[in-house]
Amino acid sequence: MTEEQNVRPDAEDQDQVEELVQEAAPAAEVKAESQTEPRPKEEGDVQEGRAEAEELDALRQELEEARAKEAEYLDGWQRARAELSNARKRFQREQQRAYANAKSDLLIRFLPVIDDFERAFETLPKDLESDTWVEGVKLVQSKAQGLLEQEGVAPIDAAGQEFDPSLHQAVTHEPSEEVPEGHVIAEMQRGYTVGDRVLRPCMVRVSAGPPPEPEPAEESDTEEATDSAEEETASTVES
Repeated sequence: MTEEQNVRPDAEDQDQVEELVQEAAPAAEVKAESQTEPRPKEEGDVQEGRAEAEELDALRQELEEARAKEAEYLDGWQRARAELSNARKRFQREQQRAYANAKSDLLIRFLPVIDDFERAFETLPKDLESDTWVEGVKLVQSKAQGLLEQEGVAPIDAAGQEFDPSLHQAVTHEPSEEVPEGHVIAEMQRGYTVGDRVLRPCMVRVSAGPPPEPEPAEESDTEEATDSAEEETASTVES
């Protein structure tokens, strides 16, 4: 009995030890796996991160290239639009200039007709002013002047004005006590403007200021004349 009792506890202990070993074995295997597997897993993560970084860099480069092309295309479009606008404005200016030149040429050819009317009425005898045909001619003159006014033609006011080379053409410079120097004495031929352009400048006489005063005779000449007169008188008396 004593031997059996001594043997059983040993067997039970052995069984418990085996159970503990069996229970601890899976945990040891898991621990061993956890110690051996992380290294390949970390290397895979690094490679995957590198691939993602390279892909991100490539996308960034493509984005920068796309933005550069966008800026280039936008700049080219803006330049083309500006050139088209400038060409359109230049064409309009050339059209306006050509129209203004053609209009000015036509109006300039018409001005001598107005001059003839004015000269005719300036020299018209007073006894003919009331004739019917004179009234008819005046009506024609009035219509002609009205047409010029409709086209923006206006006469240049010259008499008494300061001489302006852009509006006046000096025919003569004459001394004048009434008109200040550099001002227009009289108008020889009327000038006209259309808008801000001069169709024909006025032909005018310009004042050169008051005439110079006569210089007094020099004293030496007076004395010589007196001496010669006295000598002639003395010679006459002696004779």
